[in-house]
Amino acid sequence: MRPPHSFASDNNAPVHPEILAAIAAANAGHVRAYGDDPWTRAMEERFREHFGPGARAFAVFGGTGANVLGFSAMLKPYEAVICAEQAHVSVDECGAPERFLGSKLLLVPTSDGKLRPDDVTARLKGLRDQHHVQPRVVSITQSTEVGTVYTPAEIGALASVAHGHGLFLHVDGARLANAAASLDVPLRALTTDAGVDVLSFGGTKNGAMAAEAVVFLRPELGEEFRFLRKQGMQLASKMRFVSAQLARLLEGDLWRANALGANRMARRLAERARGIPGVEIVHPTQANGVFARLPRPVVEPLQRQSFFYVWDEDGPVVRWMCSFDTTEADVDAFTDALAKLVRGNASPTRIG
Repeated sequence: MRPPHSFASDNNAPVHPEILAAIAAANAGHVRAYGDDPWTRAMEERFREHFGPGARAFAVFGGTGANVLGFSAMLKPYEAVICAEQAHVSVDECGAPERFLGSKLLLVPTSDGKLRPDDVTARLKGLRDQHHVQPRVVSITQSTEVGTVYTPAEIGALASVAHGHGLFLHVDGARLANAAASLDVPLRALTTDAGVDVLSFGGTKNGAMAAEAVVFLRPELGEEFRFLRKQGMQLASKMRFVSAQLARLLEGDLWRANALGANRMARRLAERARGIPGVEIVHPTQANGVFARLPRPVVEPLQRQSFFYVWDEDGPVVRWMCSFDTTEADVDAFTDALAKLVRGNASPTRIG
């Protein structure tokens, strides 16, 4: 039986059949554990092809682990990360960066989830003063937590100001594939070519089972990372099964096909929802997420038909995520149900 389609998260999607096939192909015979295997070497080569010959990629199996360990290669405990207030590392990682690194997050309020150069310079206070935490990393989420996308020029401007003050630029790229597909640019255009130092590359939201990577574009930062990964509990013993997923995603641009499909369905969802009276799309639909303000009475009935998250209770603003397997039929059935519920709750006393 096929469960009903969910618009809650691209993490709710199944594993792409070609990824499952890659895992099955790796399930042959004995090879050395902990990444000393042909699949891991192939994965490392795929990352060099996409991000440049100096890129050093380390497979991990969790996005939070990827972010925290990436930070750990750049930060001392008295140093801080500048990020948007809505950043995933701030609101959705249960305080993991603060707990495991002892490092402070310097939060910037934004309306669209994106940092600007002025946001960075405004947080550069107390430099070299022993009484103040020292900013060391600028971290951006791509695509952002409200579905917006940084352009190469915007990232380059952030890299310039960060490097000009001796800071590193980090990208939480859980949905980097969706951003690159949205802008029709290669992955390196949003990272290597724009001056990014370290990134987390997300595979799980793009069709993998449990596969992320920490990628060092400033190679010297990754010199001792294998020890950090082990100590940080993100070294898989049967690494070949994680590496095989990432290698397949980056081989033949499966990553792009999956992201394009999810983005296309998000645009369709936004367009159809926008045409329903009482529904407002509150952020540009630039990747695979749609953020909408709904009449309050329709939220729970609609969630019972196809679950999704309420992003802001005050709106209420909800988030709908599309994934590689979302179909036009899924979108149309969902928006038809939304339209029916809105029509049934259309009296002025019941909307708002």
